[in-house]
Amino acid sequence: MLRKSILLFALLSLCTVAFGQSGYVVITDYVKAGTGEDVSTVIQSVMDSNPNRTIYFPDGEYVIGQPILTPADPGKSVSLELSNYAVLRASDDWNSDEAMIRLGGKDPANNIRQNGSNYYLSGGIIDGNHKADGISIDGGRETVVRNCSVKHVRTGLHIKYGANSGSSDCDIHDINIVCDYRPDCTGILVEGYDNTFTNIRISGALIGVRLVSAGNYLRNIHPLFYNSEKDYEQSIGFLCESDNNWFDFCYSDQFGTGFQNSGQYSVLDNCFVFWYARTGKRHTAIKSTGEFNLTVTNFTAGMGGWNAASEANLVLDAAQPGGRGVFNNLHISEPEVLSDTKYLEYVK
Repeated sequence: MLRKSILLFALLSLCTVAFGQSGYVVITDYVKAGTGEDVSTVIQSVMDSNPNRTIYFPDGEYVIGQPILTPADPGKSVSLELSNYAVLRASDDWNSDEAMIRLGGKDPANNIRQNGSNYYLSGGIIDGNHKADGISIDGGRETVVRNCSVKHVRTGLHIKYGANSGSSDCDIHDINIVCDYRPDCTGILVEGYDNTFTNIRISGALIGVRLVSAGNYLRNIHPLFYNSEKDYEQSIGFLCESDNNWFDFCYSDQFGTGFQNSGQYSVLDNCFVFWYARTGKRHTAIKSTGEFNLTVTNFTAGMGGWNAASEANLVLDAAQPGGRGVFNNLHISEPEVLSDTKYLEYVK
């Protein structure tokens, strides 16, 4: 038994040494988790003092009273790695309008050739404590956010105007966002161009995903509405305010409007909308504030038979006639509850 204990201790010691030599800086060497005290200043100092290193957060709760800013400059950049049950929580006296974690929020740069340009945030739980926004990408290029949960926030993820003439080139995947169930909540706000989003679930937001920019690809994104019914008419699963965005297997669940665009060209492949409960009086699968110019292929609208008594159940609501939009292989469940036929002129 003693021999086994000695061997186990030796193995753990070797793992600890290997972990320390692998490029990780362990934050608990500088702060203690679970104290409830604001450790944001210390965390910022550790990041600033360890360029081109990965800052690792073991399980536990770390309270921050101000935003944490990582450098965009590849010579100074760091990556943040959170253990699965590590929690970064906004303090009770949080008073900043910025996100809790601002990736590329200092030392601006536009450089993908130098080592250190491809930094990331991975893992853990970002808890806004009903006071703060979650994560923003302020600068740099090709930033990655992955495998984390963002809870109790107004805006879950905000990609700002990119460093490369507006292009941010971010890769975001395997994220769970729970907003604060308020009228000003947006799951994902995208102002930078040319980003990829995959495997994301969003709830508690009035607008699931808002795209101000173009050149974005979204796959398997699932916003779910269960906010206050009094705001239902304004709820939108996917709000697209620019052109040339691609949606693949994206699912608007229970929002008043599933997909809304400004009349510009984008593509919807294998997407669907669904209403599973008696919420609201108006339900629209696709809405255009201009002409209908979307290419929509293999689209399914699950209208819900109980919506027969609703004021309006629309496959398409276009503000202006005409447009070059098209429906290829459109499927409608419960077509008998529909109150429009405008979409038929675009069906191929």
